[in-house]
Amino acid sequence: MNNSGNTILGIIAGTALGAAMGILFAPEKGSKTRKIISKEAEARKNKLAEQATEFADTVAKKVNVKKGTLEEQIESILADSSHKSDEVIDALEKKLEVLKTKNRHFRKDVKTNGTSKTTATV
Repeated sequence: MNNSGNTILGIIAGTALGAAMGILFAPEKGSKTRKIISKEAEARKNKLAEQATEFADTVAKKVNVKKGTLEEQIESILADSSHKSDEVIDALEKKLEVLKTKNRHFRKDVKTNGTSKTTATV
């Protein structure tokens, strides 16, 4: 915005300076000069309003594009997270099966050795 802000400031300053110089050195009557200045000011105002509208449209389009990109990135991250959580669950289920198998073997060993210790089950 720094460059465009400087440009707009330059346009406004140039317009004001031109109007002041025009009034000082105008060969026309005051009423005619005021009409000319009024028309010029109106034209500048309309041009500035048009540029502001174009700028707002451009910003809105860029924001929508970035918003769409951001939403796609979030969806991608969520999908990856879901995939990773499925992998973690699978790994935990496999580990649980291994522990259950070890527990069964441990219980069999306890029964075959004749000890009467109570074992915790998983």
